[in-house]
Amino acid sequence: MGESEVSEAFLKSGKELFSQECKFVIGCAFLDQLPEHDRLEIAFAGRSNVGKSTLINSLTQQYNLARTSSTPGRTQQINYFDLAERLYLVDLPGYGYAKAPEKQVQRWNELVFSYLRGRPTLRRVFLLVDVRRGLTNKDEDVMAMLDKAAVVFQIIVTKSDKVNKIELPKIINSIEMIMKKHTAAYPNLIITSSQKNIGIDVVRAEIAAMLQQ
Repeated sequence: MGESEVSEAFLKSGKELFSQECKFVIGCAFLDQLPEHDRLEIAFAGRSNVGKSTLINSLTQQYNLARTSSTPGRTQQINYFDLAERLYLVDLPGYGYAKAPEKQVQRWNELVFSYLRGRPTLRRVFLLVDVRRGLTNKDEDVMAMLDKAAVVFQIIVTKSDKVNKIELPKIINSIEMIMKKHTAAYPNLIITSSQKNIGIDVVRAEIAAMLQQ
């Protein structure tokens, strides 16, 4: 999905929305720490080191806003960011890492899954997929859980600059084939590269459109 498939009005709205202040609110290690559900929430989910924090930084053009790390599993909380006092961007702990103790992994996963099932203001989950890995079994487990919870998710392919132009369509096609099996999947995926600023405007436009629905 590219800019040509997004209306100019929403591209403009997205640019204006993300030019406004975005600030860190709270990092939640437990569900009872979550903010009041008084506004729209957009969550970012995916494997550890898939680029969630980097994408949020690129969207907001605040490159120290969301903490990034080369160490999988470093982000262990549900991190809330307030955008223009109109919506929350929610950076979820990454899943699929192997170095953390099993009990910690289980606790973090339970926290995330409980959030996804029970947050009434959650409008959509952006499920990030590293183009070099494609959809993993763990990704598909999360997709199945989102189907069951009836939470709409949209796939964002990250790091698209890391594969060549011949391989990229094949990878996208394989992801789209799997998407069709999931009832909660939003039909259009978004191809991005934070490093090359590819698809960032499209993600902004999608979020701006949700505010107007």
